Amino acid sequence: MATNENREETITLGGGCFWCLEAVFDEMRGVTDVLSGYAGGHMANPTYRQVCAEVTGHAEVVQIKFNPVEVSLEELLSVFFTIHDPTSLNRQGADVGTQYRSAIFYHSEGQRETAVSLINELNAANIWDKPIVTEVEPIGQFFVAEEYHQNYYANNPGQGYCRVVVAPKVAKFQQKFNHLQK
Repeated sequence: MATNENREETITLGGGCFWCLEAVFDEMRGVTDVLSGYAGGHMANPTYRQVCAEVTGHAEVVQIKFNPVEVSLEELLSVFFTIHDPTSLNRQGADVGTQYRSAIFYHSEGQRETAVSLINELNAANIWDKPIVTEVEPIGQFFVAEEYHQNYYANNPGQGYCRVVVAPKVAKFQQKFNHLQK
């Protein structure tokens, strides 16, 4: 029988380009695995081109495995809401389309309750000028993205998008959440 220290949970998050989310959560204490992929659509085994063409209904997401003894779901979601704009419908900066929507795909009723509660708290705090539009949906099917999307930032730190878009999100995480770094 596994002890509490070895317990692992999975949550799936969409908040713009999956390269950005993966780069940040890879650096987070308690996170054991991060996979870039697609969720929330209506087609089996979508390709990146199909998702970007908005014909599948999928969002670019990361599926995060974490040890809740080392890092709580609330901490993961706090990072998530800090590194992307949850008030922007179907876009993050210059990335526009339904595949870039803000979404939490929960894996348990407890995760749904935590996500909804945190969204309500953040909306009540008036942190942003607009309300949060993050979808909170059950996971359904998750499809792993093509191999070249995995560990993209780690493998391509000098690439233009990585320097201009991903690196600032990683730096924001490191500055604001240095206590949660590995």
